Amino acid sequence: MNAHLFADSTIMLRRSLRRMRRYPSLTLFVAGIPVVLMLLFVYVFGATLGAGLGGVAAQAAGGDRAAYLAYVVPGILLVGVAGSGQGTAISVAMDMTQGIIARFRTMAIARSSVLAGHVLGSVLQTLLATAIVVLVALLIGFRPTTGPLAWLAAVGLLTLVAVAVSALCAALGLAANSVETASNSPMFLTLLPFLSSGFVPTASMPGPVGWFAEHQPFTPITETLRGLLVGTPIGSTGLVALAWCVVIAVAGYGWAMRLYERLPTHPGA
Repeated sequence: MNAHLFADSTIMLRRSLRRMRRYPSLTLFVAGIPVVLMLLFVYVFGATLGAGLGGVAAQAAGGDRAAYLAYVVPGILLVGVAGSGQGTAISVAMDMTQGIIARFRTMAIARSSVLAGHVLGSVLQTLLATAIVVLVALLIGFRPTTGPLAWLAAVGLLTLVAVAVSALCAALGLAANSVETASNSPMFLTLLPFLSSGFVPTASMPGPVGWFAEHQPFTPITETLRGLLVGTPIGSTGLVALAWCVVIAVAGYGWAMRLYERLPTHPGA
């Protein structure tokens, strides 16, 4: 059955893409929330928060608001990626509660292909939504200062984060006993970018909050993404970000497969 893994995963991916094409509003929703947050933070809070980044940074970016736009875009992108996990959890939970996964388990297909289709479909949807967010950021004045190779690396990092989030949320969808529960389970992922260096430096946060922000996964990912887009120092943060992505992806997919194998082969069993 492993020999057919690629072909089976392609079929399941095609199924996910059909669903995405049938409901384009989901992609627009995934992109819409980050866009609204970006406009809110830049045009309402941007001048004040940008001034707090330091005069040199603001002067280099062309003003306090422009400095904050350059600072906040990586965090906004990660809010979108984290938020897309909710759709993955819901779609997996729908398949489970409607008996579709139970039916798949009785068929001669590679077991991992079912979850792979969900994960890959979610990643593609997330990247499409991210492209919309980047376009809006460019339209309102975001100006990356790095070259094409750094941009490709940024796309690669966002892809890895999307894979990690989707794999974890596929497991959360399988662990949920209803679609409603699955829609709420990934909410903590959406909050993590706000408790990172995505919107303000972690040094400005009070003790325990600052410690948590400094050591949670989204801070090194944000700092690496910011360095790839606007040229801030990355150092060893890049390796930490990659390590977090791999750990979350492997743990999430392993958990999902374990839950998948334990599901009954007959709906309602």
